[in-house]
Amino acid sequence: MEMSTLFHLLAIFLLLSSDPLAVANANSEGDALYAFKRAVKDPNNVLQSWDPTLVDPCTWFHVTCDDDKRVTRLDLGHAKLSGRLVPELGRLHRLQFLELYKNELVGPIPKEFGDLKNLVSLGLYHNNLTGCIPSTLSNLSNIKFLRLNDNKLTGRIPRALTKLGSLKILDLSNNDLCGTFPTSGSFSKFSEESFKNNPRLTGPELMGFVRYDTGGSCK
Repeated sequence: MEMSTLFHLLAIFLLLSSDPLAVANANSEGDALYAFKRAVKDPNNVLQSWDPTLVDPCTWFHVTCDDDKRVTRLDLGHAKLSGRLVPELGRLHRLQFLELYKNELVGPIPKEFGDLKNLVSLGLYHNNLTGCIPSTLSNLSNIKFLRLNDNKLTGRIPRALTKLGSLKILDLSNNDLCGTFPTSGSFSKFSEESFKNNPRLTGPELMGFVRYDTGGSCK
């Protein structure tokens, strides 16, 4: 057998014996990112490198991976993207930074974002997002920066968010949230600046008294 044929067979063997789980994870994460690409309009072609035929998304612009080829960052702030967030992004289980601020994104924040257990920063500010803040975001135990300001979010602020012990920066200002804002747990260190310009917010909850939000309409 010729030496070149041996090298060819060896290369095929090494490819087939590579970690199948790592390949599967990379493909799954590539599919999740490509689902987002399909859901948005991209006038500046910032997602042009997002080729779904590649083995993994780690060579795509604006995507950062770790040594295991798992996605850890998505940096698409100020990219002039319009369209919707997709629940598939919740499959990026090692994602630490999801930065989609200053775009023209609409629709709700998917509840599946609560599956991003390694997330440190969620930057969705300055978009046109609507609907309620998902209570599932209370599962983001590692989050330090939660910035949802300058959208069109409605409904009550989920009290479950107060258990986010790592939270350092919270900005929910300039939305249409209603009811009261929590003052217990991690929220005790945030001033009213974090909640300003929500005309239907009636103030902080009254601990030890009848709460403002026990009745009435708030959607």
